[in-house]
Amino acid sequence: MADPSSYRPKSGQIPDTPGVYRFRDEHRRVIYVGKAKSLRQRLANYFQDLASLHPRTRTMVTTAASVEWTVVSTEVEALQLEYSWIKEYDPRFNVKYRDDKSYPYLAVTMNEEFPRVQVMRGHKKKGVRYFGPYGHAWAIRDTVDLLLRVFPVRTCSAGVFKNAARTGRPCLLGYIGKCSAPCVGRIAPEEHRELAEEFCDFMAGRTGTYLRRLEQQMTEAAEEMEYERAARLRDDIEALKKAMEKSAVVLADATDADLIAVAEDELEAAVQIFHVRGGRVRGQRGWVTDKVEDVTTGALVEHALQQLYGEETGDAVPKEVLVPALPEPFEPVQEWLTDRRGSNVSLRIPQRGDKKALMETVQRNAQQSLALHKTKRASDLTTRSRALEEIADALDLDSAPLRIECYDISHLQGDDVVASMVVFEDGLQRKSEYRRFQIKGFAGQDDVRSMHEVITRRFRRYLADKERTGEWVEDEAEGALTESGDTAATAPGTPTPPGTPAPPGTAPGRDAAPVNGFKDEDGRPRKFAYPPQLVVVDGGRPQVAAAKRALDELGIDDIAVCGLAKRLEEVWLPEDEDPVVLPRTSEGLYLLQRMRDEAHRFAITYQRTKRAKRFRSSPLDDVPGLGETRKQALIKHFGSVKKLRSATIEQIQEVPGIGRKTAETIAVALAQAAPAAPAVNTATGEIMDDREDEAPETTADASGEPVPAGAPDDRRGQER
Repeated sequence: MADPSSYRPKSGQIPDTPGVYRFRDEHRRVIYVGKAKSLRQRLANYFQDLASLHPRTRTMVTTAASVEWTVVSTEVEALQLEYSWIKEYDPRFNVKYRDDKSYPYLAVTMNEEFPRVQVMRGHKKKGVRYFGPYGHAWAIRDTVDLLLRVFPVRTCSAGVFKNAARTGRPCLLGYIGKCSAPCVGRIAPEEHRELAEEFCDFMAGRTGTYLRRLEQQMTEAAEEMEYERAARLRDDIEALKKAMEKSAVVLADATDADLIAVAEDELEAAVQIFHVRGGRVRGQRGWVTDKVEDVTTGALVEHALQQLYGEETGDAVPKEVLVPALPEPFEPVQEWLTDRRGSNVSLRIPQRGDKKALMETVQRNAQQSLALHKTKRASDLTTRSRALEEIADALDLDSAPLRIECYDISHLQGDDVVASMVVFEDGLQRKSEYRRFQIKGFAGQDDVRSMHEVITRRFRRYLADKERTGEWVEDEAEGALTESGDTAATAPGTPTPPGTPAPPGTAPGRDAAPVNGFKDEDGRPRKFAYPPQLVVVDGGRPQVAAAKRALDELGIDDIAVCGLAKRLEEVWLPEDEDPVVLPRTSEGLYLLQRMRDEAHRFAITYQRTKRAKRFRSSPLDDVPGLGETRKQALIKHFGSVKKLRSATIEQIQEVPGIGRKTAETIAVALAQAAPAAPAVNTATGEIMDDREDEAPETTADASGEPVPAGAPDDRRGQER
């Protein structure tokens, strides 16, 4: 815990101008980003008596080790820079609205030759029209199913579309009239695009035009005694009206607006947003956040606006944004929204009428969302805290381990030996920090030696980063640190022994890699930049001893080590003769088991991927300059690698795209490659003639991973 006075800048050094500031911790990681109209006045608030600060603000300033700032010209620039840095650095103490799900949108891919209507999630793509978000994907599909009667736009995937175009037969929707079948030329591309634009207009709220047009066509058909056509138009009108009923009119003046409401208490805040287009509620979403400091409702609204519209432009930003409280000052925020939209945006608090009544509805939704979140999260927070405390007590740690790394080794009978590193912070998975390793220091099966290698490589990188940034200076007698994700070698195939200096100007563990390849000065996380408080290994006493020995060899004595053995789920410590046995109902044991199982899953997935890739290998892979297209052309022409090996250079040249020089290279490579061993049918014992006659078959195991045919089943204990 740092004393804020140790890094407090002098008052005269801080400019009295608008700007953005960053607090960094001892590892140079950005932990908080803020903006201010006056940097001098704002930063002075952080360096007052700790007792007078908000508890979470106090935690932030004592976690930080330095502060820096950037001066800008206007408050609008400060707002833009603050948003960019929050997105880039993901500071742990900033207000971040956590959404419990990815909301689906109804999307129309207007960037394609034949626009497609589909459900989309995630980041928005350029040239795609979005409507929503919706609470459930089935709500989108119900709406689309009704509208396809009137607007039969393509909904099939690219594969289905190409297959229909190739065979000349449309899919089922084309036969039942819910697709205009542009794949087989029933409608021209221009007509289909016009149909898609009409669909978008209807979804955008311009419904009256199409209803009146259909009603007129129905009347004309009835007058001309075309009763079947009139009945079909009648059904189309009913379908459109039914689709419109799914979003009732809430604002009579066809308003385009977003309504944002906030419900908060001392620790957390919930935000609800209603998207109103054409006077109808077209979408709804909600977020929850921890209140890092004593922020006002206006500040929470400002953060919500940043996250809501930071990536949006044009019509995605509505003409009106209605909020419960205005940011202070609100003019820069309104100007920023106007820039995002390209035209004037009104940011205000509704005072009366339908908009105020709708805002009250949004506010009730926010309050219910916060209450539900409290109910779900209370036990979660308590459980995680208790688990970390139990682990600290059982292992005799000074404090609860906020960052824990767990390691596991996986192989198949000594082949494809790999390792995994998974990270849990505050008892939660931190998947962006996961890492995987290939064991290259030796061949064969030796879990203890593999664990020693992985721990050594991981923490050599950590120490190398500290040495490079000046946080740690190594004794010259020890030599430079040389480990990374790949083992450095003094000669091809020869592992580098511990303590071997890296070549000058190279980063540890990567031959000829520039030292400045690690980006730490700008606050971005590096691969192995942050040390854990606890290392957990999957295994018993031998694996724990190997991990501890690796740390001792590197001179690291402030990181605890333990192992979790599968047999009796006992916890092993390096110095103890007997294991620590946690109660079966212990939350600490449950957390350790979760980490161990996650490390095992991550390792075995990587190992299976490498194994499947090895089984799919071909002698043609070693031919220089031969890509996938020409390899497929060769196999298609000759039928198998066996027949290709026996072909002459002139016969190989007959394949399109293969010249004389390439044919000679292929012939030489296949002649030098050892023929594959005979394959054996494990079910019948039959020896196959040649494994190269066809590609090896693959199956799927219980987890859905591809497993080559004949490979040992991990349920029989062959794979770990």
